[in-house]
Amino acid sequence: MGALCVKGSSLDDSHTGPARLLYPKINGKQASWQEAIDTIATRFHDIKQQHGADALSMYVSGQLLTEDYYVANKLMKGYVGTANIDTNSRLCMSSAVASHVRAFGEDVVPVNYADLELAEMIVLVGSNAAWTHPIVFRRIQQARESNPNLKLVVIDPRKTMSAEQADLHLPLESDSDVDLFMGLARYCLDTGALDNNYIAEHTQGSEALLDAVKQATCSLESIAEKTQVDRTRLKQFYHWFATKKRVITLYCQGVNQAENGTDKGNVIINAHLLTGKIGREGCGPFSITGQPNAMGGREVGGLANQLAVHRGFDPASIDAVKAIWRAPNMATKPGLKAVDLFDAIEKGEVKAVWIMATNPVVSLPQSHKIKRALKKCELVIVSDICVDSDIAQYADIILPAAGWGEKQGMVTNSERMMSRQRAFLPLRGESKPDWWAVSKVGQALCELMKVEDGFDYESEYDIFKEHVELSSINSDSPQLFDLGELSELSAADYASGSLNNGRSMVSVRSQMGNSQRQMAAQILLFQQTH
Repeated sequence: MGALCVKGSSLDDSHTGPARLLYPKINGKQASWQEAIDTIATRFHDIKQQHGADALSMYVSGQLLTEDYYVANKLMKGYVGTANIDTNSRLCMSSAVASHVRAFGEDVVPVNYADLELAEMIVLVGSNAAWTHPIVFRRIQQARESNPNLKLVVIDPRKTMSAEQADLHLPLESDSDVDLFMGLARYCLDTGALDNNYIAEHTQGSEALLDAVKQATCSLESIAEKTQVDRTRLKQFYHWFATKKRVITLYCQGVNQAENGTDKGNVIINAHLLTGKIGREGCGPFSITGQPNAMGGREVGGLANQLAVHRGFDPASIDAVKAIWRAPNMATKPGLKAVDLFDAIEKGEVKAVWIMATNPVVSLPQSHKIKRALKKCELVIVSDICVDSDIAQYADIILPAAGWGEKQGMVTNSERMMSRQRAFLPLRGESKPDWWAVSKVGQALCELMKVEDGFDYESEYDIFKEHVELSSINSDSPQLFDLGELSELSAADYASGSLNNGRSMVSVRSQMGNSQRQMAAQILLFQQTH
């Protein structure tokens, strides 16, 4: 607790530069907030009237706080009536979401950070955590210092700083991860390392996978050839994984951002399910996120193929969400994902996009296409802290957003631990939190549509309470995501980050706690794509 990486320690510098945006601009000219709000609401309303709800869109970010994300999702899916809201987390985490849903039926994470100290082996796959997650990697180093028998295995084509500190580095051929873990399944089968009791009690589909493993060419020699990993190293990794009881496989963008990233995630999960190295302390597959609140966005439904609170677009979920939101125009089908969204903008099918806390000109693939799309788009709204960012140059309306240290609300980390972020810097100029800007536009749009105002929030607390209420629709369902424990949270408790029983809010998980680790799982069969 309390550790801070270089990004966090440099936040103050990012807020005070000469390029800081301090007031709204419309077509390059300074404007008042009221003028900007009215213009956005009017243009959204007119475009919807003329072209339909699917002509409108938002592209948001894992840099948003949960409350920002929640209000944006509610506006688009409940009031505008389209699911054309996607996030830059699509670029890094959507495959992990899909693999969790495939395996567990829900986007759940069966590992806690505390498990790192309890593991006998930690496997890093597609992650240079020493650079990208320095706090997590320092925790791994400390675990190794206190337990000299803890093995660290790094699976990465590159010899990274993380690999240099590993007990075993497997420099596999790029995109041969599925082969590597299929070979692990075969090794465990041949050596009697499968946990047959766990498989029988908690999984489905193992027969198909094991039949495929038996029929496939998964010998040590063939896997060594496919992965270009020395046979001795390969056998050492397989032996360690098979014989150690507590193994954590921690994976990140090297897995997630592959063309077959979902399959890679599932083959890792399969290895843990087959050997029963899941659902107990010190073991499990652990997907870690690349942004501060990517998890919070996944929880509120900030992806185009989700509705909200881990629910999809089935009729029962639509009705349940509609009731809490008091929504007049519910989206009833998934929207356009990030790349497809900007393709639709370029084609003229989507007429307006509101971009928040992200820079798709730089981060999305084929940036020349993104630039063409933005130039053609009838209305580009950008919420940012810099007046001269790459994306701001394409904005018809640019809104001065609060910087990270200036805003407050909830974030959810990779293990699904929620924490209360407090502002430690004053708002500069006329900058405002993103939830405030979206709510004001929502109110103006409700007035134009002549529907009940669904955005009369006075604070982040009001939004979070509604998020808690919405999550409670899962209380009588198979879904695990339910924040009902926080239903009686007072404004004072929210502000202080503690519960009325004196327990820190940080200790409340938005997902599976230690007492909920056992789950039914689907073992899935995948073929490597080349």
